[in-house]
Amino acid sequence: MTLRIGVDLGGTKTEIIVLDESGRERLRRREPTPRHDDAGRDYEAKLGLIADLVQEAQSELAAELNGALPTVGIGTPGTISAATGRIKNSNSTSLIGRPFKEDIERRLGREVRVANDANCFALSEAADGAAAGAGVVFGVILGTGVGGGIVVHGRALDGVNGIAGEWGHNPLPLPEAADLPLPRCYCGRAGCIETYLSGPALERDHARSCVGNNGEPLDVKNELLNAKHELLGAAAIAARAETGDVACEATLARYEQRLARSLATVINLLDPDVIVLGGGLSNLGRLYGNVPRLWAAQVFSDRVDTRLVRNRHGDSSGVRGAAWLWPLA
Repeated sequence: MTLRIGVDLGGTKTEIIVLDESGRERLRRREPTPRHDDAGRDYEAKLGLIADLVQEAQSELAAELNGALPTVGIGTPGTISAATGRIKNSNSTSLIGRPFKEDIERRLGREVRVANDANCFALSEAADGAAAGAGVVFGVILGTGVGGGIVVHGRALDGVNGIAGEWGHNPLPLPEAADLPLPRCYCGRAGCIETYLSGPALERDHARSCVGNNGEPLDVKNELLNAKHELLGAAAIAARAETGDVACEATLARYEQRLARSLATVINLLDPDVIVLGGGLSNLGRLYGNVPRLWAAQVFSDRVDTRLVRNRHGDSSGVRGAAWLWPLA
């Protein structure tokens, strides 16, 4: 039996899945991703976690494998540079500049296919997910970071520079007063879409609005924040907005406006049939009605038929796409 292993190396969780020839799930595990430390020890810890998960999966399915090695595909933040063979553009900064593919292949003793996690997500949803049958799909991850992947007629696009779909490090379109000053991004720029639309960005924006710190780094106001306000996560902000909390509702309205402006630019450039949202913030059900109503003002068309949909495979869609990086023989 041919089995495929997919691994999704995320900012907060690492997941493994095993699929058979028909795409049926045979095994799935999820573990916390080792946290970043300044000494870089988390990089080795991430390699070790992936190797352990693969070995455990093989042991559990040893009878079905009958001595054969399953294929392994891995979705990671960032992409592999064609010039150096090392990871670039990753919001998991311990991966940047590392020969990740070479290192994990050495640990596993076989060839491994590695792709951007957003490309894996988009590929999964275009194949048998929420965008199945669509010609052009833009997959969006709104989580620890902000990623994007493009699939055209069933094929994920990498691009000559390996950055196709990387909308998160374009500047936020048409900044308004509430968007200023432009936040600094780990990539060295300021005002990146990721600094407004990631989960942590939403939480920071709400905290700033509560303490009135006018865009200063949040740690400057921690004492005031801890004394007077609870630091809310995205799910709590959404829940309180539903009960009529004015500050939380205002935070989500700012978020929706920023998301609409950003996706309108994608529609103007790519004109996709479907935009699929993934990541933790894709669970905000209000986005699917509110954002399309807002983006029409910036789309260069008399009507907008692009659909904004929630992913079908949940936050495991990326790991399924990683498994399918190896096509059927």
